[in-house]
Amino acid sequence: MSANLKHQAATEATPFAFIWRQLFQSIPSIPNTVDLSGQVALITGSNIGLGFESARQLLALNLSHLILAVRSKQRGDAAAKRLQAEFSSAQIGQCETLPLLDIAILNAGLSQPTYTRAEETGHEITFQVNYLSTALLALILIPILREKRGTTSPARLSLVGSDTSYYANWKGRDSEPIREAMDNPASFDSWEAYKTTKLLLLMFTCELSKRIPSNEVIINVSNPGACRGTQFGHADRSMLEEAVLYVASLVLGRTATVGARQFPPIMYEQCGTALQNALWDETMRELAFADLRVF
Repeated sequence: MSANLKHQAATEATPFAFIWRQLFQSIPSIPNTVDLSGQVALITGSNIGLGFESARQLLALNLSHLILAVRSKQRGDAAAKRLQAEFSSAQIGQCETLPLLDIAILNAGLSQPTYTRAEETGHEITFQVNYLSTALLALILIPILREKRGTTSPARLSLVGSDTSYYANWKGRDSEPIREAMDNPASFDSWEAYKTTKLLLLMFTCELSKRIPSNEVIINVSNPGACRGTQFGHADRSMLEEAVLYVASLVLGRTATVGARQFPPIMYEQCGTALQNALWDETMRELAFADLRVF
């Protein structure tokens, strides 16, 4: 399936290819034979946008139990109420209390217009949320997905990526450690930070998938494309910036309903392989505090 990806990467990374995908390529509908009865799914960032729509679509496939993993309990409760109005049998619970977990979709992400540090870790917030926290949660969930899946089929772990990873310049790729460049306020650029974190997430997932047997957990990165109705923490953008983004989303954006169904060139270069290995090693050192027992 992936035999030709190396040759397609340079073409797929162009702006023209992005516009072509947005306007002329359709995402296949979910087969009506799919039945998730008896299965349990967890979705992060599931109170709005793609996460909420993913929740709707899983429930429409007879999912038995849905976990809405969100930062705000109030917003999570509101989302649950909306879903329960549409799917009266929907159940919501805490991950650690469940006997089963078959599917995890890690969708949480943001883009901050100004440099902000996460109070708990001191890292730049985009780097923390889009990459480090998502990587940590993936590693925490792997043993749970292995041990608590309710079917003989492999569990599923899907991390939400982005077309923007194709265009990441990753100016700090030569810094040691890599996180120093990501945390540097002097070189911070909101758009570059978002693109780079999505590239880092893709590289991390490639390394993670090498270490987890696919007959236990199938791991992937989904790319929903640019979708209308998603939010990236853009409260500080100017009215002009908001207007431009709004018009662009109307012209090019898919609906969240379509986006919820759904390799940069550097990853095929020799330097990309070395960077991917270095990123993995540094990430595991950074997250060592969690005493992860995954492999």
